[in-house]
Amino acid sequence: MDRLTQIEVFARTAELLSLSRAAESLGMSVAAASRHLAGLEERLGARLIERNTRRLWLTEAGTEFLQRSRQLLDDLSEAEDAVAERVVAPQGLLRVTSSLSFAMLRIAPILPEFLSLYPRLSVQIAVSNRYFDFIESGIDLAIRTREFEPDSSIVVRKLGSTPRLLAASPAYLARRGTPLQPGDLAGHDMLVYNLANDPFTLNLRRGDASERIRITSVLDSNDGQVIRQAALADMGILIQPLYIIYRDIEEGRLVALLRDWELPILNMNIAYQNRARPPAKIKAFADFLIGKVRADAMSGIRY
Repeated sequence: MDRLTQIEVFARTAELLSLSRAAESLGMSVAAASRHLAGLEERLGARLIERNTRRLWLTEAGTEFLQRSRQLLDDLSEAEDAVAERVVAPQGLLRVTSSLSFAMLRIAPILPEFLSLYPRLSVQIAVSNRYFDFIESGIDLAIRTREFEPDSSIVVRKLGSTPRLLAASPAYLARRGTPLQPGDLAGHDMLVYNLANDPFTLNLRRGDASERIRITSVLDSNDGQVIRQAALADMGILIQPLYIIYRDIEEGRLVALLRDWELPILNMNIAYQNRARPPAKIKAFADFLIGKVRADAMSGIRY
């Protein structure tokens, strides 16, 4: 820091041809400016400025050093401006991670409008059902379903919550019958998302009543879209968040089952690294996504 201040004092003095005016422009005393200039000359082992009671002028070494100093200070100013602009104006590459289902249903459809608002941005989506480490993976923002982050350096913003439903295709129900009570599920082909907490146990609640049902699967997978496609192919009964199957239910491809019984709600969050000044691209995308999800009555996610 002292070396940079010394160079700034020297360059400003050379430009203004006055040590006192240079000190004033830099917000320091003349004595402090004089010490910085003397320290620079001592460190370089060369006289940069000659002065008498009436004026000052650059030595040959000072003239050469001024050219290099100006370039250094200009480069530093440009670097600072570039960083500041990235904080203020969204630009660069935004790296987002989410599940395949969320990326397909909630992120991809809004990207054209988002990128039209911020044409200096590009987006990279890492699809995964596991939680990436932000620093190791270079992730800017993640969509997650856990309540809190074990790392206190992670900021969590609530996106919303979505119920989980049991559903099956009309053809499957016509063939196998419709379960009317939780216990009826034992006789059905179940399609299970195997990354859920205790995936083969269903905790159902209706008012003060609760049922804990153990199930077996005809198919289990670590991806919700595999489960959804299997249900659409009449393979069995799935357990999925509403946002994944909302349109299938609305359009009759799937039928929601045991609607008077509730499964645990799934909370959805936006997570990113805690910084004093997070890049504008992160805030812009988080705000845009939250606004779009909350405005869409068919999103299947409620705030």
